[in-house]
Amino acid sequence: MPSSPSPRSAWLPSALPTLLIALALFTGLPGSVWAAQERTAAAGPPPSELRERVERFTQDRAVLLRFHDLESPNRRARMAAFHGEWQSELNAMDFDGLGVEGRIDWVLLQNRLRHELERLGVEAELAAERERLLPFDSILTALHEERRRLLAVDPQGAADRLHAATARIAEARERVGAALSGDGAPNGVATLDGVELTPVTVLRAVNRARDLRRVTRDWFDHFQGYDPLFTWWVTSPFEAFDEALEGYIRFLEVRGMGVEEEEEPIIGDPLGREALLLDLRNELIAYTPEELLEIARYELEWGEARMREAAAELGFGDDIHAALEHVKSLHVEPGEQIHLVTEFAREAEEFLEARDLLTIPPLAREVWRMNMLSPAMQRIAPFFLGGEVVRVAFPTDGMSHEEKLMSLRANNEHFSRAVVHHELIPGHHLQGFMTSRYSTHRNAFSTPFWGEGWALYWELLLWDLDFARGPEDRIGMLFWRNHRAARILFSLAFHLEEMTPEEAIELLVERVGHEPSTAEAEVRRSFLGTYPPLYQAAYLLGGLQLQALRRELVESGRMTDRDFHDHILRAGRIPIEMVRASLTGEAPPRDFEPRWRFHPAVP
Repeated sequence: MPSSPSPRSAWLPSALPTLLIALALFTGLPGSVWAAQERTAAAGPPPSELRERVERFTQDRAVLLRFHDLESPNRRARMAAFHGEWQSELNAMDFDGLGVEGRIDWVLLQNRLRHELERLGVEAELAAERERLLPFDSILTALHEERRRLLAVDPQGAADRLHAATARIAEARERVGAALSGDGAPNGVATLDGVELTPVTVLRAVNRARDLRRVTRDWFDHFQGYDPLFTWWVTSPFEAFDEALEGYIRFLEVRGMGVEEEEEPIIGDPLGREALLLDLRNELIAYTPEELLEIARYELEWGEARMREAAAELGFGDDIHAALEHVKSLHVEPGEQIHLVTEFAREAEEFLEARDLLTIPPLAREVWRMNMLSPAMQRIAPFFLGGEVVRVAFPTDGMSHEEKLMSLRANNEHFSRAVVHHELIPGHHLQGFMTSRYSTHRNAFSTPFWGEGWALYWELLLWDLDFARGPEDRIGMLFWRNHRAARILFSLAFHLEEMTPEEAIELLVERVGHEPSTAEAEVRRSFLGTYPPLYQAAYLLGGLQLQALRRELVESGRMTDRDFHDHILRAGRIPIEMVRASLTGEAPPRDFEPRWRFHPAVP
């Protein structure tokens, strides 16, 4: 006779779902918690009719650029045709039949196409300039593009072309050397065929020469050993060419840029006013560079005034630098920074949720991680970097004594507390989490004014919401705010050719309070070409745009904070004037031009 089930085994099947739900609620795991928050979150914008078109544009453009992976006349011609075809497709659409979100995407894509075509003209001008120093460019570009088009290679002909390129390298080195050794032009700058041999023009040529060397080595490696006749003909000429080009690059670095073995100088590539205006139009910023500099000066003076107030509260009178020295001394012991960052991250999450400022998916809270920055990386990133993985700067045993002290001071408790939320939640980690799930097609219009502006905006809002615990915290928050204002000043002034890297470092040390090493790292990071020209200015300017938008929509009572912030995250990575259109439901016109003036200092 079979035994009857025990009371425990009879209870488990029916109780298991309830048990699992309770466990999820207790442990904070995703599941029903996320679903519940989804139901109470703002719905966000409706779908755009252009989503599939934007996705197709993005993928088609990406595959073309992967094929045409070396800037050249052929690539410029192909991309001009591509963008022109898309302009025709957009112009044939029924714009008035689109909804608000569709019109936003239409305007953004049309703006992007216009900007891409304008930039092709700038690329052509820069190519003509640098080719004076690189008369062998066309030979190597042709070899690369013939391989891309799957054309048969003529081994003897390829050897002849490499030999000719090597001869042109020798000729260019002789001519550049003679120009640099001569008396130069009337303004004291050496010239070659009408091109001034400044460190910037030489830098452009060096970067191009490195690209040419890379693609030519790839071309050689593709055929060498596979085609016996190619190997027989080409190996020797290639080795001679590669050695000559390596030597020429080093010659240009030393003679034309002043690069020494010990320390590489900071040489950036200023864009110039006209190109800056093109970029500002592309970002939908309705201000001139000069007006943005005026905004930056206003913001920096405001921050310095608040810094003097906090210094006085700490007993330092109006001595900002003394107050900063005090705050910089308040750091944790070696090995403790990772625990402090975790504490600050959870504190920010609780602050946001207690005030119902936005929706934080439990999965987003669960999955962020932490890594330490290496000593080498801290030379160009002396503070935090963030996203799903927050990367923490703090001294390591491989640093010199001086480097350790500077890193301790730069990553003190109050500077750190002011930016952990910038990198994690509600900043870069949360925005990455949400924009990978909503309006993903709008990554095609991604802009640092939205990307960095969102994270910086939270620094401004948390200041207004009294997130600071006392004057030390306020000094930590003001240090970063003043730093962002100074970034606008030095980045735009540099691209207007009104400030040198050395003057930018001095600005950060004297007016913001940087350590000399962190100031140099910030300037080096800004000027070495790894960021777009407007990137560093975009932090505070984007934050100020969102701050103005919140005043218009939340402080007026038209929206709640949570609806406002959730809508922004779900609307995707778009210029903030288009965020404004999405939030207000005011569709942009077909002939849209940026016109939103968001700052009281320059109305």
